Amino acid sequence: RRRDMAIVNTASVGAMGALAVCLGAFGAHGLKGKVDPALIKTWETAAHYHLIHSAALLALTTAAPGVLSKRALKTAPPLLLAGTIVFSGSLYALVLTGQKKLGAVTPIGGLMLVAGWAALGL
Repeated sequence: RRRDMAIVNTASVGAMGALAVCLGAFGAHGLKGKVDPALIKTWETAAHYHLIHSAALLALTTAAPGVLSKRALKTAPPLLLAGTIVFSGSLYALVLTGQKKLGAVTPIGGLMLVAGWAALGL
C-alpha cells in the first residue's frame, strides 16, 4: 500500500513542479509589459517558493524508510502542500487581479510552510 501511495504522491508532486515551471515561464514572458514591474517580482517570488517546495515534497515522497519519523512524514507534507498553495497562490492571484488585499493571506501560507519544515523534526 505504501508503494502505491508513494507513486500517487510522486506523480502529484511532479505535476506541482511542472506547474511551477510553467507559471515561472508565464511570469517571465507572458506578463512583461502587461503588469507593473514590481508585480513581476511578486510573481517571481511565488514561482520560486512554488518550485522549492515542490522539490521538498518530492524529497519527502521518495525518502528512504527510517530517514524521517512516521509522524514527520504524516505531518510535514500536508503543511508544505497547503502552505505552497496559500502562499504562492495568493501571490499569483494578487498579480493577476491587482487586488492588494490578497497579500493579507500570504503570511498564513508562509506560517504553514514554516510549520511544515519544523514538522520534519517530529
